[in-house]
Amino acid sequence: AQGGGGGSEWDQPLPEREEDEDSDEEGGFSPVLDQSYQGGDAEDAEADAKAIEEQRQLILSKESDKFKSAAAKNAAGGSAAEDAMFQQEAGKGMADDEIAFGGEVDLDQQVYTWHDKYRPRKPRFFNRVHTGYEWNKYNQTHYDHDNPPPKIVQGYKFNIFYPDLIDKSKAPTFRLENDKDQDTKIIRFQAGPPYEDIAFRIVNKEWEYSHKRGFKCTFDRGILHLYFNFMRYRYRR
Repeated sequence: AQGGGGGSEWDQPLPEREEDEDSDEEGGFSPVLDQSYQGGDAEDAEADAKAIEEQRQLILSKESDKFKSAAAKNAAGGSAAEDAMFQQEAGKGMADDEIAFGGEVDLDQQVYTWHDKYRPRKPRFFNRVHTGYEWNKYNQTHYDHDNPPPKIVQGYKFNIFYPDLIDKSKAPTFRLENDKDQDTKIIRFQAGPPYEDIAFRIVNKEWEYSHKRGFKCTFDRGILHLYFNFMRYRYRR
């Protein structure tokens, strides 16, 4: 300790502890229970967990309402945009060898990873089927222009509308799937949220992939255009 009259607080002697017979026995140094504490400040574990869960559900409900509101606005805007695209495409009319084509196929119910954020919906479309006469050797022999052969499907023009596609950097795609009938195929169109898959039944024939023969596959301004004709084969006896 430093010299001087008054020592620091660290120089003061420690108070003597009263000894008793049980001081060295087990529990001899345990604190004394304060009987005055009634536990009023303690939280009940079950009530606390319930309160936390209620807060969690409240937050989830608010977030869900946000998503529903956004989806509703998206759907409303989408309908207007798709209607405009539909009217514009329909306004082009039909060529003499074209007719409107539906042929939509019901698909199995699908669950999308984004269905809780965006309300899934089918895209609108305006499709045409190209029909005509096939003047092969057989038909030339058995038919003429006054008595033409039955018209056959010679190709398709698909116009699928995706104005509200969330990720516009990824173009929609299509793929061919087998059908129950070997004479037909299922063509399925796929895109990202908020659009569900859509599919059509088409004739199972080999496609022409030459642009000179009418092939077109583009995604422009929210519309997927897929146009193709079938290859034509000469009749052989």
